Parts: sequence; structure tokens; C-alpha cells
Amino acid sequence: MVLDSTNPRASAEFWRSLLGLEYREGHEPPARGQDDTAGRDWLNLRTAKGEPCLAVQYVNELARSTWPSSEVPQQLHLDLTVGNLEELNAVRSRVVALGGEVRFDRSDDVAEPLYVFADVDGHPFCVFVA
Repeated sequence: MVLDSTNPRASAEFWRSLLGLEYREGHEPPARGQDDTAGRDWLNLRTAKGEPCLAVQYVNELARSTWPSSEVPQQLHLDLTVGNLEELNAVRSRVVALGGEVRFDRSDDVAEPLYVFADVDGHPFCVFVA
């Protein structure tokens, strides 16, 4: 999965922190004061086992999705799951703390509680209890 971003480093950091991923060797943030060449182009994230998981690529412009309004479509939609309502609410707090936003709150739905979020680039994604 590859996400477009006008700021790949910020986007990669959001997803790395949210999902507990790691950078591919050579894609880590540079030391303070050093040039971030990779962060202006393409960044790869991997699982803790080293499996490729997510990449972020630079684009000059990116229209933020306006979902649930239809002016700018979702373009992509990720679904993530948690085990219970307590975990769902903890994820909500983490997403907001990382710079994401809540787009839709259905956490009180008995059959399928969920939130629809947007990441730092405006890509919508759901987290629901499964």
C-alpha cells in the first residue's frame, strides 16, 4: 500500500506511531540538522518482523478528501480493527494526538462501533470493533 503525501515524513510518522511500524533501513529520520532527502521523496515502513507494510510517496498537491461530503472522494479507505470498545476509544485518543481527525463517530452503535478518521493528509480510515 502506498499513500500520496505532500509531507511524506509527517505522514510516515503518523502511520508508524499509530500502527507500531518501523522504517526500512535508510528511511529513518535524519539526525537533527541533517538533510532529510528520503523524507522528501519516498519512505517505506515495515512490521516489527521486517515485512513491508506501507509506503509514503511525495506529490506536489493532494486534495484532502471531504468525506462524508462528496466534493473530493475518499480515493482510498483503510479498515483497521480493535478487540473492544475500550481499545477503540484509546485509538481515538492516539489518532487525535498524532494529528489525525475524527470524521464520523459511530462508537455508540451496539452492532458495530466504529470511528472514521482522517490521517494527516486527509486519507479517511475506519477503526472498528471486530
